[in-house]
Amino acid sequence: MVEQENKGLPLSQQADLLGLSRSSLYYQPGSPSEKEIRIKHRIDEIYTQYPFYGSRRIHQQLRREGEVVGENTIAKYMREMGIAAICPGPNLSKRQKAAYVYPYLLGNVTPSYPNHVWGIDITYIRLQKGWMYLVAILDWFSRFVVSWQLSDTLALPFVVTAVDQALAQATPAIFNSDQGSHFTSPQYVERLKAVGVQISMDGKGRAIDNIRTERLWRSVKYEEVYLSEYANPREARLGLTRYWHFYNHERPHQSLDYATPAEMYFGRLLPITINGGKRSLTLPHILS
Repeated sequence: MVEQENKGLPLSQQADLLGLSRSSLYYQPGSPSEKEIRIKHRIDEIYTQYPFYGSRRIHQQLRREGEVVGENTIAKYMREMGIAAICPGPNLSKRQKAAYVYPYLLGNVTPSYPNHVWGIDITYIRLQKGWMYLVAILDWFSRFVVSWQLSDTLALPFVVTAVDQALAQATPAIFNSDQGSHFTSPQYVERLKAVGVQISMDGKGRAIDNIRTERLWRSVKYEEVYLSEYANPREARLGLTRYWHFYNHERPHQSLDYATPAEMYFGRLLPITINGGKRSLTLPHILS
């Protein structure tokens, strides 16, 4: 970010390009308190286990656990964390104008080959003394994580970077997201339109439409994030890099008849059992 307007683009234009409000450029955040970190980490745990819980239920759960915190504070933290309950209700982030909102296309669609349907979503990743945000793009047919990025803020660039990296590898037929501000931004939408992707968006307040990605978040948190307790962003990046390799290339998935996502996505020969015998099945790999 260029600090003086006479050295380049005006700050207002830079903010628009980055998906930020101009006022945020001058904000100097202080370190979060230990209580805020503790409460946000616990909200993340509760929400990961019960994604249909909204701020009221999470507030009541925290009260039962002896945490003294107001319901409005819980709602504020959830907005900052980028999460909302899987039920009708207010969206956690204000979307852009209606021109960038698209209908949900997957009500009667079953992903049937690699790069048929991709889903994108953002989740909260806790650190010992703070947090980061993770965006991932998932191939719904194979469960293969096509690309991912970490950021210490919810600003738009890390989402755009993940999209650019994914589209450099392949082009899906349908790209699904929620209606959050990242995915209704012109920077996101125009990238998909430029390569001819059909854009699909969950119904407002219906995170269940993107349930495969929600399941991905449960896996990465229970199998990696909660076990690792990252001390800093570097540890988070290293840990998640290792985990995504494990998840894509080594971890058998029950829903895939115990194949790995990479085997399904890249069409390797898989042994399958038919009538008590075994033979190899070659899966298709469609790149565009």
